[in-house]
Amino acid sequence: MRDYEEVTAFLGEWGPFQRLIFFLLSASIIPNGFNGMSVVFLTGTPEHHCRVPDTANLSRAWRNHSIPLVRQDGREVPHSCRRYRLATIANLSALGLEPVLDVDLERLEQESCVDGWEFSRDIYQTTIVTEWNLVCEDDWKVPLTISLFFVGVLLGSFISGQLSDRFGRKNVLFVTMGMQTGFSFLQIFSKNYEMFTVLFVLVGMGQISNYVAAFVLGTEILGKSVRILFATLGVCIFYAFGYMVLPLFAYFIRDWRMLLLALTGPGALCAALWWFIPESPRWLISQGRYQEAEVIIRKAAKINGIVAPSTIFDLSELQDLSSKKKQSHRILDLLRTRNIRMITIMSIVLWLTISVGYFGLSLDTPNLHGDIYVNCFLSAAVEVPAYVLAWLLLQHVPRRYSMATALFLGGSVLLFVQLVPPDLYYLSTVLVMVGKFGITAAFSMVYVYTAELYPTVVRNMGVGVSSTASRLGSILSPYFIYLGAYDRFLPYILMGSLTILTAILTLFFPESFGMPLPDTIDQMLRVKGIKYRHTPSHTRMFKDGEESPTVLKSTAF
Repeated sequence: MRDYEEVTAFLGEWGPFQRLIFFLLSASIIPNGFNGMSVVFLTGTPEHHCRVPDTANLSRAWRNHSIPLVRQDGREVPHSCRRYRLATIANLSALGLEPVLDVDLERLEQESCVDGWEFSRDIYQTTIVTEWNLVCEDDWKVPLTISLFFVGVLLGSFISGQLSDRFGRKNVLFVTMGMQTGFSFLQIFSKNYEMFTVLFVLVGMGQISNYVAAFVLGTEILGKSVRILFATLGVCIFYAFGYMVLPLFAYFIRDWRMLLLALTGPGALCAALWWFIPESPRWLISQGRYQEAEVIIRKAAKINGIVAPSTIFDLSELQDLSSKKKQSHRILDLLRTRNIRMITIMSIVLWLTISVGYFGLSLDTPNLHGDIYVNCFLSAAVEVPAYVLAWLLLQHVPRRYSMATALFLGGSVLLFVQLVPPDLYYLSTVLVMVGKFGITAAFSMVYVYTAELYPTVVRNMGVGVSSTASRLGSILSPYFIYLGAYDRFLPYILMGSLTILTAILTLFFPESFGMPLPDTIDQMLRVKGIKYRHTPSHTRMFKDGEESPTVLKSTAF
């Protein structure tokens, strides 16, 4: 019996049709780049201090000294959340006493910002922070907003696979693309923080569902030799391109509502791709819709300038293929044996740590010295060489050493940030970008590596559980950055330490480079450093006519 790859081999691997699908699906990911990281500017917190009403009866001297000073980064700045009690300094002003000269300011009673805040407009005109005063006692709402966006991503990752399996890759791709764009547009009309946050959860659900649908559609339409190019360079670099465009939009549009409006435009334009991106022929075959699949393949042959055979599908073969029952496996099978249990636990730790590092460093750009827009652009631009390096390493270098080296690089430079003298703040930014480079390269490679470690019977579940751990890491990442309010270097120390420990853990993973893909749990490669009792089931005997496992050299799927 021929499989789908053999049936469609006459189309070739990289004809005009494949190039069209490659670039259109990759382009559909661009809005994900700026929608996902737009939170950096939407939740930006400018410098602020307590408002002193114009109606307050204060002399010019007392108005200038109404806010206590605190030392921050080696300089004295107005306190963000406290002011001297207004009634007290108004009485002192009325008595003609002068601050500092006649009154010791340190002994004056203070109060909270009962009249609101004054926000600097040097960087932002408005953000949701300035709109709803998400500072001081309410500053916890900012990381919560970002975490809830990633909760939406987590929920979307749970349902996107089932939706695309039931309703088709193309339908889910465009519905969730519309969901991401539509709810982002509705956020413009948010009346309060709660409305904005609920809509942000829905945006996160649409974003990941759109990404997964495009990813699956591309891997099912494109040939084996092009899939890893699509997975590591196609969708990733176009995502990074969208991320790079974000600071350009934000630089010229400093109002958060207008920024959201501008960012929804490209997503709306993607609706035109409906007439150029086909449904997955593999999915149509799985649904018994053979004629529709054949129409798509014949159209692809025409675009490629190839004459299709008179009979593409042998109906008896396809019916036999679709009627085959796969052995049922449950998620508990990921814990069945000691080896797969160890690989599952190690994969969860690996994915969670990488996700904390990647999103933590991406969200931390407003806290770096220098221009926030330049820093955000650099954080996005550094991903492009990271993806290229990951693709090259996947082709030529063993997986364990590639992953460990990338993680060691990313983690170690983050630990060095605290050692940089304050006057060399540009060096700190360089180190953070190098750390982002290493962690991004590891993030790109971990998809392929995890898929190679798990056997065919539980591969989707294994990657799915690991991906869920990644979502949990992204939910936690805003709180790593929030710790910077207490110690500027604490986020880097934590992320750097965790990344280095995970790099060491990676060396205990089995090496899958150039090895046959396992089909069953017994055929899985063994975790390093653990002794196993040899059993006959560990050696696979091939029956007559049975194919040996393929070696995953150029594709992750």
